[in-house]
Amino acid sequence: MNRNTKINGLLLLAVALLAVLPLALGLGDHKEEPFAGADAQAETAITEIDPDYKPWFSPLYEPPSGEIESALFALQAAIGAGVLAYYFGLRRGRRQGEERARQDTEETTGVTEGSGAEGA
Repeated sequence: MNRNTKINGLLLLAVALLAVLPLALGLGDHKEEPFAGADAQAETAITEIDPDYKPWFSPLYEPPSGEIESALFALQAAIGAGVLAYYFGLRRGRRQGEERARQDTEETTGVTEGSGAEGA
């Protein structure tokens, strides 16, 4: 097993632990909504501090239900993941193309690394 495979395995294990540990340890059991988003938690905290608080502005689009809101969030995450995957794939492809081009030129010219007149 090479070094990159070990690193990827450890990273995957760390991500799995980050996802499972809060559930296994019962973190958030004392809350009404244990895994509510930061927006909902902030709204609750502000309302507790100042019940007469009025927001400065309203959202441009308010989804009709929580399911649609979740779906839009998932879509946004998927688009972001796609953009990142495209970028990293493009970068890797270019690097591999440059390596192949370098190898092809070395084969056609007969020059390889470490050959040539050493000490001349």
